[in-house]
Amino acid sequence: MGKIYIVGLGPGSIDSLTVGAVNRIKSGSKNFLRTENHPTVRYFSDNHISYKSYDYIYDSEEDFIDVYKKIVEQLKIEASKEDEINYYVPGNPLVAEKTVELLLQDNLDIEIVSGMSFIEPMIEIVGRDPVNGLKIVDGAVFDSGVVDINVDMIVTQVYNKRILSEVKIILSEIYGDDYIIWLIHNGGIKDEEQILKLPMYKLDQNRVGALSSIFIPKIDKNIKKVYDFTDIMGIMRLLRGVDGCPWDIEQTHESIRESVIEEAYEVADAIDSGNIDNLCEELGDLLLQVVFHSQIAYEEGEFYPIDITTALANKLILRHPHIFSQKNVENSDEVVYNWNKIKYKHREITTLSEKMKDIPRLPALMYSYKIQDKAAEIGFDWDDINGPIDKIKEEFDEVIEAINCFEKGDVRIEGELGDLLFAVVNLSRFLAVNPEVALNRTINKFRSRLEYMELKANKMGIKLGNMTITEMDALWNEAKEHE
Repeated sequence: MGKIYIVGLGPGSIDSLTVGAVNRIKSGSKNFLRTENHPTVRYFSDNHISYKSYDYIYDSEEDFIDVYKKIVEQLKIEASKEDEINYYVPGNPLVAEKTVELLLQDNLDIEIVSGMSFIEPMIEIVGRDPVNGLKIVDGAVFDSGVVDINVDMIVTQVYNKRILSEVKIILSEIYGDDYIIWLIHNGGIKDEEQILKLPMYKLDQNRVGALSSIFIPKIDKNIKKVYDFTDIMGIMRLLRGVDGCPWDIEQTHESIRESVIEEAYEVADAIDSGNIDNLCEELGDLLLQVVFHSQIAYEEGEFYPIDITTALANKLILRHPHIFSQKNVENSDEVVYNWNKIKYKHREITTLSEKMKDIPRLPALMYSYKIQDKAAEIGFDWDDINGPIDKIKEEFDEVIEAINCFEKGDVRIEGELGDLLFAVVNLSRFLAVNPEVALNRTINKFRSRLEYMELKANKMGIKLGNMTITEMDALWNEAKEHE
């Protein structure tokens, strides 16, 4: 296998070709170009230097990554025939060049001949110092996850209308249609630069080419309309700072403990109601609790906010081996099984008692459901649904017997009612029904019917509390019919 010289052709102007690049062009070695759609390629023809371009591969493959892989395969074949070859790419080989990234992953004899990247002319055009934060992303593989509103961003490789349109849609969702961005063509090429400052919605109304890039300035903190997790952490630091809010400053892990529970229930309520706008707001309130506890922990030297996200990421990667470690799974049940198996191994939990102790103290219905589920894992369970049904009948009879034998409020009646509720949860488990969800929906239904009854009674000029039970039953049945 011969040596591969990977040569950067600079941002576009022939004047930006380095001495090293010129020497490689004139070296007499065979020359291969990722694309000849670059102004510096004129230097080859002007000096009667032959080359082979891989532009044809772009038409033969549907996916860009497949294009890059095929180019790399062809280069390896060529390198196997020669002592050395030259491979030319636009800009700097180590900046936004996927083929180079793939080549460097293999154990090949490679030498990089650097060149000026497109970044230098871009920052010169926009007049922004990258030391204040600059993110560079590939338009061909662009998604919302790469966007950071708190730093300047350059989107490169927007060389056709399809890519431009897809990028615009994502950016518009985050920055808004009227946010001012820069569309720059031929940056760094004298007399050919074209610089457009335009609102986001006009982005895909313009032409693009091989040397087109988008510059998106970071959102000015004084005019912000969108915020990310970093912003929220910053706001919380201010609220808990020296000149912050007295109430926020006073809070501890213990003082806001109940708020975590309340906000979680409000999220669940928003889900049950089907109100998506309310769900968005309640998820924000729940996130606030995470941010609040994170900041308190940071101030106390307990852990950093990044420790939370790191621990979560590690947990997700560890417990999804079918995604991150090429482990095959048949279905979601196997996913859950592997999740619990990995969790117990990590926490050194081996016995049933330890597994049950690992379950947090949830509301009683949820807690009993999970406890029963753990018991079932070792075979302590009914053979079929008739088991829990018969148990409910048995426990009901015992409740009636206790009522007949003891006074109201007696602890023995309480015990029998607890047994009956536990048996009902067991039946719900057999039916794959979450008892907490089921009961909450029944509560909502009950409340809705009562609201209907009261409204109807008011229209009749009667207070609901003054009606007879027969009259209220009639309204109840009417409410059922109107659901």
